[in-house]
Amino acid sequence: MMRRAFLGLLAGMAGWPFTPQAQQKMPLLGFLAFAADSVAREGLWQGLYQHGYIEGRNIAIEYRFADEAGGDFAELAEQLVRHQVDIILAAGHPAALAAQRATSAIPIVTVVADPIGSGFAASLAHPGGNVTGFSLAVEEQFSGKWLELLNEAAPQVSRVAYLWNPTNHSSASSWKVMQGLAPRIGLILQSVELRRPEDLSGAFAAIIRDRAEGIIVDSDAIMVPIHADIAEFASANRLPTISVFRRFVDAGGLMSYGPNLRELWRQATTYIDKILKGAKPADLPIEQPVKFELMVNLKTAKALDLTIPYQVLARADEVIE
Repeated sequence: MMRRAFLGLLAGMAGWPFTPQAQQKMPLLGFLAFAADSVAREGLWQGLYQHGYIEGRNIAIEYRFADEAGGDFAELAEQLVRHQVDIILAAGHPAALAAQRATSAIPIVTVVADPIGSGFAASLAHPGGNVTGFSLAVEEQFSGKWLELLNEAAPQVSRVAYLWNPTNHSSASSWKVMQGLAPRIGLILQSVELRRPEDLSGAFAAIIRDRAEGIIVDSDAIMVPIHADIAEFASANRLPTISVFRRFVDAGGLMSYGPNLRELWRQATTYIDKILKGAKPADLPIEQPVKFELMVNLKTAKALDLTIPYQVLARADEVIE
């Protein structure tokens, strides 16, 4: 009797899901970036792993990369929305803007220069919408430093081109800050606008035409896929150059000054973890970096016949020799 009852129980259990995973939907992230942005990807993977997430095991990622000709972020963002991702990770201003326009419901985690001025959030403490993450605080914290450091490292330079994206609110703020600072330290600042990566050749022509003697590279993400081209152009024309991007120095640029973007993306996975556990992006304060790094490429300095002053090297977090 007991044996028949036990067999009947087993038969009734045959339709039950034995594993909890069978009823659980694996979280799906959408990653939107320029194809060349390996820094954001590496920071993302490292942070997810530290939070216990392993791609393909307990979390899935849909990647959408704009190509080096600029791509169509709007279409890529809409693809992620149609794919019903749980969170969109938008690397940089163009990606974040496209994601915000594509959805007001799906949470968006981003690292951008000025989320308030760009309209992504109401305030740092209370974003209020579906976007949260990190603010680079470019215009207040380090755009003026680019001018000062370039002036210290290459005092013979008098005309500096600012290569920037005028459609980015933060870049426009940086332009205003540097316009006020440049005359005080004896520099002439020239505006060279770049709205799309494929317009780079025209920007190079403007730099040559206006006889710039140095270049400041804007923090906008459109510079990511073309940073090596800019470094190569600067080297060929013997132009001292500074950027926010560490990758620019690795590619042969003279200096970079700004936050560690890989580290910010690693930290941004904390937002991913909280959102997946039920938090709303409207209630997650947008953070700002607390550390800025100075990188100097002495090999490039030597090629430019520059002797970097000791006071600059002493402040450098890393020197490439």
